Amino acid sequence: MRTLCSSTLIGEFFVIGFAGLVAMKDDSLATSTVWWVCGVAMVFSVLLCGMVTRPGGVQLGWALQIGLVLSGFFVPTMFFLGAVFAGLWWASVHYGRRIDDIKARWAEAQTAGASAGPDAA
Repeated sequence: MRTLCSSTLIGEFFVIGFAGLVAMKDDSLATSTVWWVCGVAMVFSVLLCGMVTRPGGVQLGWALQIGLVLSGFFVPTMFFLGAVFAGLWWASVHYGRRIDDIKARWAEAQTAGASAGPDAA
């Protein structure tokens, strides 16, 4: 799960940065505010890569997804991109957990086979 979720989060890092560049074009938004908010979100997405397998990590990832979708009020394209990344986040969590379960069962089968010894077959 960690690999898939981290890949999604790194993709979001770049999307947040590019959204910040687009948001700078809006005269109603202060440049410092745009970069403060985008910078915090970008750092959060990178830090979340290391926290995703810890308790609450997936929920914090969902909070980031909600923030991405809501950023569409400032950069309308982010409604679409936020929804795309929310779908990717769901897929990363869902299929990542399935892959982790399959790996665990495979490792257990390998351990059981090795402990039985070569003469067991």
